[in-house]
Amino acid sequence: MSGSTVTTRLDPETNAKLEQLAKATVRSKSFLVAEAVRSYLEEQNWQIQAIEKGIREADAGNFASDEEVRSVFSKWGAGSEKD
Repeated sequence: MSGSTVTTRLDPETNAKLEQLAKATVRSKSFLVAEAVRSYLEEQNWQIQAIEKGIREADAGNFASDEEVRSVFSKWGAGSEKD
């Protein structure tokens, strides 16, 4: 696999954990770091997309009514206090 090289500093505890995981999984530290970065980026990308969708909906005026919010809160046992 070709790619670019990134250098980072790890604190001794994190590096030790990485080394242990590499030995236990018979993977290189580079492989594990690349997998961790890929996973992190996927998670962050999902969150950014969800936020951007919410902003677009808000900009379009798509909001839940007070009654819809109360209904959802009631379903989960929250928000039973009155204003």
